[in-house]
Amino acid sequence: MHVLLEGVRQQIAEQKMDSIKPRKSLVEQTYEILLNAICTGELGPGERLTQDEIAAKLNVSRQPVNSAISILKANQLVADTGRRGVIVTPIDRDLFQSIYEFRSVIEPFAVRLAGMRLPESAKNHAGAILESGNAAVRSGDVGAMLQADIDFHEMIFRWSGNPVIENSMRINWHHIRRSMAVVLKDPDAALPVWKDHADIVDHLLAGDTEGATAFMHNHIEKAHSRSRTALEALEPSE
Repeated sequence: MHVLLEGVRQQIAEQKMDSIKPRKSLVEQTYEILLNAICTGELGPGERLTQDEIAAKLNVSRQPVNSAISILKANQLVADTGRRGVIVTPIDRDLFQSIYEFRSVIEPFAVRLAGMRLPESAKNHAGAILESGNAAVRSGDVGAMLQADIDFHEMIFRWSGNPVIENSMRINWHHIRRSMAVVLKDPDAALPVWKDHADIVDHLLAGDTEGATAFMHNHIEKAHSRSRTALEALEPSE
């Protein structure tokens, strides 16, 4: 009886722990709203942001807005102009190039590790992510497509079992989102992305780690090429 009661108490404790989810602070919420607007292109390069206008629009005080903008500055997404407020920075071509050089090495390596450490839930998890991505493509919602793309790659990083990979990629993902948002202005551009994702998953689940690794490397190369072409098209002609 004592053992049974202890088991019940443990279940109740676990349920309570599961039900308690930390609420995001106003700073975090404000930062995410501004970050998403920048990464999806809703706030384009050169667009001015003023603390008072943002605070009024979001119905918050200036303090969380100022803090959120400070984080955006640290992430090179906005910059001071010497006058009141800040502007959204252009997409940094050199930084973009460096990130893709990094991805071309790290992401295939993450797939290789994932092939050795796949969790039992891999098939169901991947199925849900792929369905979410294809649904986003059908809807034409750029924000949803970008989030689904993040979810897919973060799934691979988690499967790798290497938190350093996951954390290092998270630092750069908002810059990747910005370039991808430019690519996804073409409605047909998302279809091959999710075909690649499905191929990577299929090879991993079949135990073909080398094949999955090769598909990921090719996927990154194609993403780099598409993004570079889309960004070049934005540059003013001389």
